[in-house]
Amino acid sequence: MSKAYKFVNQTSYYRGKVRDVYGFGDHLLMITSDRISAFDVVLPKLIPYKGQVLNQIASYFLHATRDIVPNWLISTPDANASYGLKCTPIPIEMVIRNYMVGHLWREYSSGKRIICGVILPDGLKENQILPSPIITPTTKAYEGHDQDISLAEIIEQNIVSADLLDQLVEKTHLLFKRGQQMALDKKLILVDTKYEFGLYNGQIMLMDEIHTPDSSRYFYLEPYQDLFSKGLPQKQLSKEFVREWLIKNNFQGKEGQSIPDLTDEFVQEISDRYILLYTEITGLIFQKEDQTDIYHRIFNNVNLYLSHV
Repeated sequence: MSKAYKFVNQTSYYRGKVRDVYGFGDHLLMITSDRISAFDVVLPKLIPYKGQVLNQIASYFLHATRDIVPNWLISTPDANASYGLKCTPIPIEMVIRNYMVGHLWREYSSGKRIICGVILPDGLKENQILPSPIITPTTKAYEGHDQDISLAEIIEQNIVSADLLDQLVEKTHLLFKRGQQMALDKKLILVDTKYEFGLYNGQIMLMDEIHTPDSSRYFYLEPYQDLFSKGLPQKQLSKEFVREWLIKNNFQGKEGQSIPDLTDEFVQEISDRYILLYTEITGLIFQKEDQTDIYHRIFNNVNLYLSHV
């Protein structure tokens, strides 16, 4: 999945950090690779089955949230591929958080008390639940790092209109509430996540993945309170353990830092954790697709589908 395909009637191609996006007029094909990124940098090794996990979890949640907001997905012609509507992207990511963890905690523990325009009180602890979910948007960077931005700055910079932003905020809260409930049903806590929206014929559409380990963080429900009261790290399902490993190995994507070598054992651990999250969050058994010649498998399945649309 490191090379580009050439499909019949293809009109465009874009290589993202994890996904390869092929245009077909007013439709798109997204192939989710086994690449993994952290701190906005693509790491040098592929993670077996990661692409399949992300694609299938995203499909699961996109189907489960259509009543809240329509989304781009039409079909999944391969375990690693999704086909749907080509939307005009809204260039912000709607990040929503309900716990002091990850980037929010790193900013707070460095001394910041205003993050993306949200005022936070003194005395908060790592992994503590917030009184209510907060939205901490970022600009959508296609190259380099996404940047934190406040809701007020989005309006001031004319990125979107106030009316459109109000709708995005409302839909973000509703999607997060649905995701939280679906997680609780599986004895998990949806800690934080991000949503990407676009417009199709003037209608707001949900784009890309949702509630996957690349875009979200999950805690296990049952040990949460005991671990928090003891000041211990939470048992979690997310990509945060990859970031933590990189930080311990002196890498945070900053200038001058070198990406540490990912051992085969760590690559296998990442793969196993992604598969575990799939089974935990969906309640379904993960069926590993044949990876002997993954390029031809995807190409053949997609071409067969495209010949009938």
